[in-house]
Amino acid sequence: MTITAQATPGARLLSPKDHTLILIDFQSQMAFATHSIDAANLRTNASLVAQAAAGFGVSTILTTVAEKSFSGPMFDEITAPFPGQKMLDRTSMNTWEDAAVIAEVNRIGKPRIVLAGLWTSVCIVGPALSALDQGFEVYVITDACGDVSVEAHNRAVERMVQAGAQPMTSLQYLLELQRDWARGETYDLTTGIAKKVGGAYGIGINYAKTMFNAHEG
Repeated sequence: MTITAQATPGARLLSPKDHTLILIDFQSQMAFATHSIDAANLRTNASLVAQAAAGFGVSTILTTVAEKSFSGPMFDEITAPFPGQKMLDRTSMNTWEDAAVIAEVNRIGKPRIVLAGLWTSVCIVGPALSALDQGFEVYVITDACGDVSVEAHNRAVERMVQAGAQPMTSLQYLLELQRDWARGETYDLTTGIAKKVGGAYGIGINYAKTMFNAHEG
């Protein structure tokens, strides 16, 4: 059988309008016990995801657990790109068991769910497995998640992948939303985020622009 290639994106690639991003429990108390990733990298990666989602107009839910009584406020890096957006505070460890969050998921009505937050083995596994069970496609931004140990994080990611979740990274998320440098309307947005919080890739963009006036498009 002959297969004919076509210049079209694969169905599993994300686009800004086909998914809901849920950012979960990026809070002080949760971060204190996170040891699978250092705090600086966690905050940078989470900031990259939040900026990308806000810039591309991705439907985004921000949710906390016991914000006032125990866990503290959500990281400024997460809330700043979404000025005025209400936090959905929960008592449940599993976000998918919170009626207010699910009402928002249903209001938005997207078939794909993208998750990031703390901790991977509890607050990400819970909604990932629950959403998969209800027929949603689930993606997990693994380097914008963290847990009490590397072991806990890795086992959680393996468990979700075995159940059908698709892992990705924060920079991958940003670049998958852009996907084509000919999309000039979001070129400066994408490269601007990368220059600020995209690590060595962002340094490279600055270098190429400064030294050679080069650009990707």
